[in-house]
Amino acid sequence: MASLKALKVRITSVKSTQKITRAMKTVAAAKLRRATEAAVAGRPYAERLEAVMASLASKVSIGPSSPRLLAGTGKDDTHLIVVATSERGLAGGFNTNIVRAARHKADALLAAGKKVRFYILGRKARAALRRFYPGMIVADHDMSHARTAAFGDALDVAKDLIARFEADEFDVAHLVYSNFRSALVQEPTVVQLIPAAVPQAKGAEAGVRAAVEYEPDEESILAELLPRNVAIQIYRALLENQAGFYGAQMTAMDNATRNAGEMINRLTIQYNRTRQAAITTELVEIISGAEAL
Repeated sequence: MASLKALKVRITSVKSTQKITRAMKTVAAAKLRRATEAAVAGRPYAERLEAVMASLASKVSIGPSSPRLLAGTGKDDTHLIVVATSERGLAGGFNTNIVRAARHKADALLAAGKKVRFYILGRKARAALRRFYPGMIVADHDMSHARTAAFGDALDVAKDLIARFEADEFDVAHLVYSNFRSALVQEPTVVQLIPAAVPQAKGAEAGVRAAVEYEPDEESILAELLPRNVAIQIYRALLENQAGFYGAQMTAMDNATRNAGEMINRLTIQYNRTRQAAITTELVEIISGAEAL
């Protein structure tokens, strides 16, 4: 049985931990509001850009003269998986779920006989991917300098990816991130980034086309919009990740604070019982000594 001093030290330690987790929960909750607003505000632009690209792509015939970011390389051999995680931990299974989604995608591609490479955004994916896929990481983009998601970082990543695509380093790029739904729900998402996956019109929209004339021609506009779309989709992933991270961290710290409170209660009960047992033993010894006299 632990001594009274050891129990007291442990209770003090758990109380200190509880103060830290409670403070981290408060900070995460404050940052979550701003991150959620940024993520929600960024969605309409990204979705509208995809809709404009779909409209333009439906008016051009994809062929050798089409922009490469739309037509692709004509092959499907080498796949690049861009894995976007956070730079920090203490957020429950947030980063683990993203890495798991990336691993499922990679394993499916490898099983199909494809070559797989990884492009990392956020240091929390490094250790796991290096352990499971040694020698398959082609780039590790440092995002630790930015406290918040910045479009400049997304633009730099997009330029690097496009340069690698133009150099035939890969044929298809996939983006893996966590889609923010609420503070309790973050959905790991895998989307095709390069070449652009143009959504098809459904239902009544398939047979309706607006009378729109483009100046210059559609292919010229696509050539300008496609690189911007890559940057916008990466920026959207960073914003969604940031909101999801703070939501997951707030939930994790709330659970940790509650668990610390339960542990403090258990240790306090154990401390009181041990103290009572020690007092009872001392009383028995005193009484026994008095009777012996």
